[in-house]
Amino acid sequence: MRSGVAQKLIQSHVEEGVNIKEVPEISLKIDQTLTQDATGTMAFLEFERIGVDRVKTELSVAYVDHNTLQSGFENADDHAYLRSVARRFGVVYSKAGNGICHQLHLERFAVPGKTLLGSDSHTPTCGGLGMLAIGAGGMDVAVAMGGGRYVISNQKIIKINVTGKLRPYVSAKDVSLELLRRIGAKGGVGCIMEWGGDGIKNLSVTDRATIANMGAETGATATVFPSDEVTRAFLAAQGREGDYTPVFADEGAEYDGVIEIDMSRISPLIACPHSPDNVVPVSEIEGQSIAVSQVCIGSCTNSSLTDLLKVATLLEGRRIADGVCATVSPGSAAVLSMLCGKPLESIVGAGVRLLECTCGPCIGMGLSPRSGGVSVRTFNRNFLGRSGTADALVYLVSPETAVACALTGRITDPTKLFRGEMNITLPEKFAVLDGMFEYPPSAEQAKNITIERGANIKPCPEGIEPKNGEVAYIAIKVGDNITTDHIIPAGSKILPYRSNVPKLSTFCFSGVDGEFYKRASEYGASVIVGGENYGQGSSREHAALTLLHLGVRAVIAKSFARIHEANLINSGIVPLTFKRQEDYDDMCLGEALTFENLLGGIDSGTVIARGANGKKYELQCTLGARSAEILKAGGLLKLTGK
Repeated sequence: MRSGVAQKLIQSHVEEGVNIKEVPEISLKIDQTLTQDATGTMAFLEFERIGVDRVKTELSVAYVDHNTLQSGFENADDHAYLRSVARRFGVVYSKAGNGICHQLHLERFAVPGKTLLGSDSHTPTCGGLGMLAIGAGGMDVAVAMGGGRYVISNQKIIKINVTGKLRPYVSAKDVSLELLRRIGAKGGVGCIMEWGGDGIKNLSVTDRATIANMGAETGATATVFPSDEVTRAFLAAQGREGDYTPVFADEGAEYDGVIEIDMSRISPLIACPHSPDNVVPVSEIEGQSIAVSQVCIGSCTNSSLTDLLKVATLLEGRRIADGVCATVSPGSAAVLSMLCGKPLESIVGAGVRLLECTCGPCIGMGLSPRSGGVSVRTFNRNFLGRSGTADALVYLVSPETAVACALTGRITDPTKLFRGEMNITLPEKFAVLDGMFEYPPSAEQAKNITIERGANIKPCPEGIEPKNGEVAYIAIKVGDNITTDHIIPAGSKILPYRSNVPKLSTFCFSGVDGEFYKRASEYGASVIVGGENYGQGSSREHAALTLLHLGVRAVIAKSFARIHEANLINSGIVPLTFKRQEDYDDMCLGEALTFENLLGGIDSGTVIARGANGKKYELQCTLGARSAEILKAGGLLKLTGK
């Protein structure tokens, strides 16, 4: 059988004898996992509930990169918990300041041909190195660490065939934005994007990682690239050439669809507020003279050495415009060390602030824009309020465009500001700084380790088994493209409570409806009604766990984003979709819904609910066998514990 890269990666990780083209669900063996501190505390609390004495994966890493502002005891307590639980169960621990999980994992641990499951939606970044890397909720990662398989519906595999070479001052970020411009924020749902074609050789591993990272914004389950000589060279530079394995698509491999991209025809692009797929050419809005007050360069999307050497080269001998606050966040301590000297002098000398090697501004952890300010960022998301400022206007761009905007103080096309070729020289050998990784002791030694639990760490909530005749009230009704940031915001004021679901639930939907928490608490059993693509964005399972804590029994939406739907199921909350779109219009806030066959409908595929004046709503429950089993048990942890 002629197979593509994605098919080969999947087939090598399913049970022997399974033909992936003939099954509705895929059960994957997971080789590696990653967690970060905003999701990791809950993932490890769930892992403890499973009762396994030591992780069963080849490698599991717990990163601290989100909650690094320690303005109170909460974040420091979480870090102490993560360090102790990592040592107890055989997990590598990455200290705060070591770097961003996706950049670090790419540099130090990613292995072509392997599978990676991470409790962060941008885990697919490592697909740039030939891995099958998937973002998931913490419960799924906990089960994988315990040796369980990861089950997803059979995926469509879309080939992205790239040709040509990028022009000067156009970069991989622009390629990502071009794909988003074409297929939108839900065009990749249910799909794995496989990149190939003659143009692949012109993309470095970090270019590929940027594209794979941004694939999450299309809703894609994963993005994969071949593992080739470019991959080998990257691993050799990291001192890991022994990890290299070639992974190529067979000639004549078949795909469910093909998208053609000629990179030589791409111009600098920009995602306008407030969605990553609101993409236009920079030149189209350049004439509007949009004043820029902030420029942030970094995040897991664009914080590699290549990206920041470009930034340093473009800033050399120049100064950023008055009134602009510009920042750079290196992706890892190794990247920062390799910038030291002339590159860092160029960056700081231009008036740019150097930030810690963390996610930082991307999730509103500091550096929130001023009121109504325009912030130009090399990040991956620009959802309303995500930056920490409710009325900020956030634009997403490449590093080259970001520098152009910082220098002029307005949105500027870099191809018009800069001339000639830009040449940067990468070292043959990259700095290897593994001193901020802590490796766990032996299994025998680990038995004596006491897990540290601060006052902010609370148990995860218990799932509830569905029952027929359940009565629940509509606690909120929202529109299309509700993100997990809408459901549970990030930011420095809220992120510290990620290990404390009762406290975190008080912020649920706070930016959408300030009365939601009070209303849901009073109802006891409630329902959420949503529009298209409900739950897009971050993998944060807290957007489901807080709803569970508040008594939400079901979410009825026009359609769901993949990870959030899985998180609802894992929490024991039933995801339902409308058979008739007009039923969405008819449902109203506070309406009591009686679910006549909630339990039976999980198997039959149709749930009947009675609303005001006895109105009948026929709702769809289209789940795979595994998801149905989880829901009927009252959630993944309850099923796993049986």
